[in-house]
Amino acid sequence: MYDMINSLVQAINDVVWGWGMIVLLLGTHVFLTIRTGFIQRYTISKGIRLSIAKEPDAEGEVSQFGALTTALAATIGTGNIVGVGTAIAIGGPGAVLWCWLTGVFGIATKYAESYIAVKYRVKTADGRMQGGAMYALERGLNMKWLGMLFAFFAAFASFGIGCATQVNAIAEICETNFHIPRLGVGIAIGALTAVVIFGGIRSIARVCEKLVPFMAVFYVLGCIIILCMNFDYIIPAISVICSLAFTPGAAAGGLVGNGVRMAIRYGVARGLFSNESGLGSAPIAAAAAQTRNPVRQALVSSTGTFWDTVVVCLMTGLVLVTTIMKNPNINADTIDNGGQLTTLAFGQIPYLGPIILTLGIISFAYSTILGWAYYGERCVEYFSGKAGLLPYRLLYVGVAVIASVEALDLIWLIADTLNALMAIPNLVAVLLLSNVMVKDTKRFIHNLDAKDDTPISVVED
Repeated sequence: MYDMINSLVQAINDVVWGWGMIVLLLGTHVFLTIRTGFIQRYTISKGIRLSIAKEPDAEGEVSQFGALTTALAATIGTGNIVGVGTAIAIGGPGAVLWCWLTGVFGIATKYAESYIAVKYRVKTADGRMQGGAMYALERGLNMKWLGMLFAFFAAFASFGIGCATQVNAIAEICETNFHIPRLGVGIAIGALTAVVIFGGIRSIARVCEKLVPFMAVFYVLGCIIILCMNFDYIIPAISVICSLAFTPGAAAGGLVGNGVRMAIRYGVARGLFSNESGLGSAPIAAAAAQTRNPVRQALVSSTGTFWDTVVVCLMTGLVLVTTIMKNPNINADTIDNGGQLTTLAFGQIPYLGPIILTLGIISFAYSTILGWAYYGERCVEYFSGKAGLLPYRLLYVGVAVIASVEALDLIWLIADTLNALMAIPNLVAVLLLSNVMVKDTKRFIHNLDAKDDTPISVVED
């Protein structure tokens, strides 16, 4: 019976994460890039600058930086490390370029979905900010039923993609490298998670503000060291990545292009999975930010995709491709998965390489646990009220403990499927409200200090 259910869920998962979803998400990225007049051009000049600005007098619970790092905590995960390796192992080096392009165009979708999350957010009677695709669908389009579906999909997806798989990855790496019992790892993570998430968004944001910059700098520093060691192969690697993204063929150093179709499929798929643009998860954190107008916070939130995919995934891809070119014995016959390829790449740094990779995976995974806990809470509260928060938190912590000793493959498949289904109602909201978004973008983009005079609705807890 279990095998039958597992096969059925796998078949559904293959459909929802198939070419249809890839075309839908990538098409939305391109469409919104055009509709916003290539909003990406403001990423560095305005978005990054605003992300460190403080607006204590503006409506919201946490700073713009706190909202951004909370979203980044959930977004930057093992997919940025192992996922890129998987794309290269299956799709060939050309997959790196398609992964990167997905991030570039995905900035526009992250901007749009974060905009509607702030535009249609509400305030609870006790002063907490609530927002996301569910509120945009309800208040902007009068489609509460679709908002309920989004909240349902996201809440249940949080147990798998946000918790179980991340804990399992941490437990495996701690057991392998430090010989720490899996159950002990699960109990420790469960306890640490409980301490943070029971404090709400302010507690989660405080931890993420410290953890995310540390883990990103630590990991990027490791990548830079490897690229310095592989310096002679950087230009050839870029050339190979670009050529194999559009033409089938092979290159020196054990590199084989598995065809343009495979490069596109796995590059785009890993890029979409990595930055989550279009899925509607990150905007839930954006809605809690202290900001004067929705355009301002949307610009800040869109930098998340820039850091996640355009920077981190690109550096990972260059590290892996230069490593393969430098070591011709690394090829499809010697590598079974992306994890092995990444381990070999970081193994080039004597003594410290495995430590950097291990700490990177642990910190990335734990931050994802915290970020998705907040997403799940907001969705549970949307369809059940505050009464559902305590049971959700207890169950989330319980899954963290259990997932350390159980693979939970079926839960992962179900969560992954629900994660894809989140995108459908979210994209409905983003596309149907794009006219409102474009109008406000023109209004505020050159006057970001202006305050939006639209009153924020107060709702019952």
